[in-house]
Amino acid sequence: MSEGAVNPDSLDMGTAALPGRAALDIAVVRELSQRSDLRGLVRFGSHVLVMLLTGTCVWLAQPNWYLLVPAMILHGFTIVTMFAPMHECVHRTAFATRAVNEVFGWIAGVLSFYNFTYYRHYHTWHHRYTQIPDKDPELMTPKPRSFLSYLIEISGVLFWFFRPLHFVQLALGMARRYPFVPERARWNIAASAACQLAIYVAGVTSIFMGYPWALYYWFLPALLAQPLLRAILIVEHTGCTNDENGLTNTRTTLAMFPVRLLMWNMPFHTEHHLYPSIPFHELPRAHQKLKEKLVHLAPSYVAANREVIGSLHTTADTNS
Repeated sequence: MSEGAVNPDSLDMGTAALPGRAALDIAVVRELSQRSDLRGLVRFGSHVLVMLLTGTCVWLAQPNWYLLVPAMILHGFTIVTMFAPMHECVHRTAFATRAVNEVFGWIAGVLSFYNFTYYRHYHTWHHRYTQIPDKDPELMTPKPRSFLSYLIEISGVLFWFFRPLHFVQLALGMARRYPFVPERARWNIAASAACQLAIYVAGVTSIFMGYPWALYYWFLPALLAQPLLRAILIVEHTGCTNDENGLTNTRTTLAMFPVRLLMWNMPFHTEHHLYPSIPFHELPRAHQKLKEKLVHLAPSYVAANREVIGSLHTTADTNS
């Protein structure tokens, strides 16, 4: 397995010279930006192993619904957090080899109900215009402004309601409606989304044919566990500044080891946004060098969500 030099594409993702980037010397960033096929395969294999173990829990719990539901939520968390390796592969930092990033990123996207090919363009603009209104694609969907909208967001209802429509639009070549998707990428995205849709349709068809495996080990667990992923993603920028300063517009959360494992160290989110060239396995080291400079640092995801809820009240008071 090879160690890879820093990839210029993953180094800046359009964020060169943004405020906060000087927090680390460029020599340190380059040292931390070495990618590795071996580390990527070990982490992906560990993720799949945990998924198999939780899937076994679902199988053992099936006679009893009061055990089955918690087992499905646990198993579902390993599925929805496939978002993390998909995201890492978008940056081409999960593995040193470009083609390996493409293959594993697409597979992880299928499992987590994200289209890898589209997400690369979406996410590039998110890094380039983080927290900039009318530019950051993540702000196309308004951030929660009330406790009710916060609950709706973390419930996953909106995710599952719009996801089928989103995939159909992408498969029909309608990605051109998004300003961050170049014309040359539209049909690649369409082909990728169409292949994903075919997989999902095959899964649904198998259920109606009397084979419930996709329901019990994929669809239903992902549905039940989606709020856990929403609770993680919602704290990354909500309640932070709406400006270009990477030290103030992003939040780092000190999560438990199982969460860091399955989220591929993405809880170190400020570190990642400041230096997207740094792969997942070096983010803890980056955190040690940056932790004294972080503005938004939560001790847990419970605390981070409380902070977000508090910011909603502040926003409401300001607007009233």
